[in-house]
Amino acid sequence: MAMKIRLARGGSKKRPFYRIVAADSRMPRDGRFIEKLGTYNPLLPKDSEERVKMNVERVQYWLDQGAQPTDRIARMLEAAGTRDKAERSNPNKGTPGKKAQERAEEKAAKAAEAAEAAAAPAEEAAAEE
Repeated sequence: MAMKIRLARGGSKKRPFYRIVAADSRMPRDGRFIEKLGTYNPLLPKDSEERVKMNVERVQYWLDQGAQPTDRIARMLEAAGTRDKAERSNPNKGTPGKKAQERAEEKAAKAAEAAEAAAAPAEEAAAEE
């Protein structure tokens, strides 16, 4: 049985509230789960202690049993210090768009021209001496 530690949505429309649960991966998102491990309220400020509450001991038990956390839960565990920080790479997301690349090229060209103009008078002064 493939176990997952994931979020199960509750709350009303446009007012999300999540339970952190250990569930069989084949069960629906808000369906049957084995154990409730905590809560997550995204409406609270990020620095609030009430935003993410979890029973770390039980989470660790399920991880030792082979349960796989979802990406969001893995990030919460990293923030809690339970799990090592994983390397994430999305190179396409970090690259600037076409306009930003054009602006950067123009800026580099202007900087090169300015450097040439500054270097030219210095060479002339050295030649005169």
